[in-house]
Amino acid sequence: MSDLAEFHEDILQSILADSESRGLLKAQSFFEMVCEDLITAGDLTSNYAPADYSKKGMEVSGFDYDEERKILTLLNYHFFQDNSIQTLTKGAIDTKLSRLRAFYQKSTEGLFKNIEETSEAYAMAFSIYKYAERGQIQRVRLMVLTDGKATRNLIDLPSETIGGIQFDYRVIDLEYLHKIYESESGSSVFEVSVNLPCLKVNDKRHAYQSYLTVIDGDTLVRIYEDFGQKLFEQNVRTFLQFKGNVNKGLRNTIEYKPDMFFAYNNGITATAAAVELDEKTGNLKKLWNFQIVNGGQTTSAIYAANKNSSLSVSDIAVQMKLSVVRDQDHQDDFISKVAEYANTQNKINNSDFFSNSPFHKDMKEYSARIYAPAIGGSQRRTHWFYERVRGEYLNSQAYLKADQKRKFLLENPKTQVIDKTLLSKTENLWLQRPDVVSKGAQESFKKFAEYITGLLEKDNLAINESFFRDAISRVILFRTTERIITKADWYDGGFRAQTVAYSIAYLSAVVESTGMFLNFDLVWEQQELPNALVSMLEMITAEVYQTITHPPTGYANITQWTKNPGCWERVKQIDIEFPELDASLFVDRQENKYKAKESKEVKALDQGIDRQIFVIEKPGETWQQLLAFYRGRKGERVLSGMQLDILEKMADSKISYPSEKQSKILFQIYQDAEKDGFEIA
Repeated sequence: MSDLAEFHEDILQSILADSESRGLLKAQSFFEMVCEDLITAGDLTSNYAPADYSKKGMEVSGFDYDEERKILTLLNYHFFQDNSIQTLTKGAIDTKLSRLRAFYQKSTEGLFKNIEETSEAYAMAFSIYKYAERGQIQRVRLMVLTDGKATRNLIDLPSETIGGIQFDYRVIDLEYLHKIYESESGSSVFEVSVNLPCLKVNDKRHAYQSYLTVIDGDTLVRIYEDFGQKLFEQNVRTFLQFKGNVNKGLRNTIEYKPDMFFAYNNGITATAAAVELDEKTGNLKKLWNFQIVNGGQTTSAIYAANKNSSLSVSDIAVQMKLSVVRDQDHQDDFISKVAEYANTQNKINNSDFFSNSPFHKDMKEYSARIYAPAIGGSQRRTHWFYERVRGEYLNSQAYLKADQKRKFLLENPKTQVIDKTLLSKTENLWLQRPDVVSKGAQESFKKFAEYITGLLEKDNLAINESFFRDAISRVILFRTTERIITKADWYDGGFRAQTVAYSIAYLSAVVESTGMFLNFDLVWEQQELPNALVSMLEMITAEVYQTITHPPTGYANITQWTKNPGCWERVKQIDIEFPELDASLFVDRQENKYKAKESKEVKALDQGIDRQIFVIEKPGETWQQLLAFYRGRKGERVLSGMQLDILEKMADSKISYPSEKQSKILFQIYQDAEKDGFEIA
């Protein structure tokens, strides 16, 4: 783990690399990066949207609206951009907060009428006006982001009530961002105060400590009111509202049979990083990083019934199983398995457990093994670093000596770090889903998970070297498109993200209409877009921007319009007359098919070798324990005769060097056993 100074240096380097590769101002890059982290941590929802407005004592950089809790968040930032860690003063904080407050007040009075309709600020002010008009704002959070430090007494600022609405004030400083990074899973460190009777289930010999408890409806509502999506950030699905039969049943029980809720409901399965017990009563007193792994619907249903329907939940009692994972390095795997086995209330798809997909392992392996072509006369080849978990890039340098770290940074430059969020965005755009990407990172990643899961179910060799190189080429396409828009003389700010999304999707549709495939090998070899492709994008982006910023009647909010499938249908109707297309940009279907076949054959060979190595490296005791595990299944037929025969021979050391076929069978037996709870003693 890095200390605060190292983390600060890493942030500055990340901002520098991001701003250069995307054509952004460093301050813009800082703000976007922090907001993405806050969405991941659950401090902001997927409704977050950037929007700059600065005029007459008002200043705001973005807003967010939590529909369920009816919380409006307005954001501003103070970016020092200094090599040393600076201190954010009380005067600077007060100024930022007062300007946010003024913007909110003016917006509720109709500020949007004085703002250009095609700007993001108009959409923001108009939305706030409508929320206020409909009485849909119960709390307002004013949030200041900074790369500096704020003294502790300025972090937790007291709330106040203005015009019957509670105003909360928050400063997100460098130390808070460091906590998000340190958690690795993306959830910030937070503390929940409770007073719950509990029964300790197991002892300290286990990998986790479990407690059984009962939580009342009022306490559950209070916790969700305070922490919102932070509680579900590691859950396998979001709240489905009252659409399914289970959720209707929950509501009916809350309204008509609250005393039976404990009997009818399966309760909550949760985890925590640590707990504190009351010395006198033995009750659970504090929970750190409390996460509801199963029971998100139960929690949200109780909250919605209380807040939206004014139903009493004081008589509701919910059973809760709480597990404290001792080894934080295995927390993600533990949570995923608990979620997979515990979630039975609604159908769960394999894509919901995408965090454990072999896709990530393959992408990580290729990113470490495949060198990008050297360009610009450089003799040094570099990697594209795939960061599956926030902080992996920095952690990879944590224990390196000075010369090793220099070598690492040269081979893995900041500009070539990609994460799963960016990858899901770029892939979805080439799949022509700009409306999905415009809905935010969460929705984009969900659709990407569904796509990759389906792809692997059809063909387990689909994620190969060719896919990796093409995926990186699509990242290059994305970043180049951002720069094209930023530098364009027609671009006057606002809706760049949406313009990028719809432009890339439009390009994909154009290529598809030719019956050909884009030559991503050309992009990979050059590590940049060919001039002919840049020229096409310059034409596309200008037309797309004009189209999406002039929505049809009834869509005053452009941000919301771009989330609508109708927007994509309209963009697809744009007719651009391109000059004669450069033939080198495309490959025909047969050539693309041959390329895919060749990559799959290489991966199949690699997989066979990897499985043989895996099986040979396992000691004999492992196979003996595995055989005993299956023999202890009380006659349940879980292995075929052939599988059992090979396993018995391996356990008895009758197979010295298993063949590729035998290794494949033994590897599958081992994997299946792990899913069924097998652990090496």
